[in-house]
Amino acid sequence: MELKSDFETFLSSIRLTDNQKKELREGHALLRKRLNAFESLKDIFVGDFLQGSYRRHTAIRHKNGKRSDVDIILVTKLHEDEYSPDEAMDLFVAFLNTYYEGKWRLQGRSIGIELSTVEFDLVITSAPSESVEQILKTDAVTTDEDLVEDFDWRLHPQWVSLSHRLDCQDSYVLVHLAKAKEEPEWKTDPLRIPDRDANCWENTHPLEQIKWTRDKNKATNKHFVNVVKALKWWRLVNYEEPKHPKGFPLERIIGDCCPDGIETVAEGIVSTLESIVSKYKTTIETENKPNLPDYGVPEHDVLGRLSIEDFTTFYQQAEEGAKLARKAFESQNRAESIQLWRDLLGNNFPKPPVKSEVKKSGYTEPEAPAVPASRRFA
Repeated sequence: MELKSDFETFLSSIRLTDNQKKELREGHALLRKRLNAFESLKDIFVGDFLQGSYRRHTAIRHKNGKRSDVDIILVTKLHEDEYSPDEAMDLFVAFLNTYYEGKWRLQGRSIGIELSTVEFDLVITSAPSESVEQILKTDAVTTDEDLVEDFDWRLHPQWVSLSHRLDCQDSYVLVHLAKAKEEPEWKTDPLRIPDRDANCWENTHPLEQIKWTRDKNKATNKHFVNVVKALKWWRLVNYEEPKHPKGFPLERIIGDCCPDGIETVAEGIVSTLESIVSKYKTTIETENKPNLPDYGVPEHDVLGRLSIEDFTTFYQQAEEGAKLARKAFESQNRAESIQLWRDLLGNNFPKPPVKSEVKKSGYTEPEAPAVPASRRFA
């Protein structure tokens, strides 16, 4: 069974809460204010914007009260031929010690900041071209809303963010949004970020990731982002090992396998897991793993750091999940279907209704589809 209302209850329980979103935005706003005011960074800091699963609306809550996290791109005027990855990150140490002493750490490609309720991953870029720099300062890039909140988002200079629409006249907003809708979107170049482990700068294209997710969500009747959240949760509650794939690599696999045109989240889960099994069968048989290029950076394999052993284990988990999901989807008994979905997705999925509770409502929901009677009545 598809169980649309039960899935909505389940998804509500694993999405970021309104309070978590508020904390993320307030923390980001304070970080942005501090960066713009920090004297030693004024000459090199261009701006910042949100990226990652929060921006793409594919983030889920963490188990056991773990902090919510958000990725932030910090655009600079640094040139790669003048600064190594380590030297670029070192320029931010004074700022970090001033405002986040004891709460930050250098990572391979980013700077992590751990606060009481939120965790930031700061990703530094080298200097973009002048045209791209202007693009990065527009509402289309700097918006704090996610893809679902920004339901009409376009990567266009005339697009107005939801928060700014409240401050503008309706006629102004309508004219600008009409232009953003009718005219082609920008085609931007990748940004360059430091990799301390490899001691080099490499391409990334978060704006293309956001655009691709938006288009895929539209092609799946707005179910793709929820299929991603459900399958992220499936791995989180069922498998501690292997830790990878997770995050964007897992999201990229789901994007490769989730078919367009799905009508429900339940259908999307079943078809995606079954597609993983069928699509990568030969890859597993040859003891290999797929090569999945990053959106906008085709030379970058998103699964490049994933071991063949970990992918093989993940594939086996998907095989198990596909069988259970298909059984839950095809069950015509409501209580049985709910229990099977709970077996797949964990206890955040609603429990089957208790018969005594159903009777109190004055309505008993059928456990199976009605079968037409053999007799006909005039």
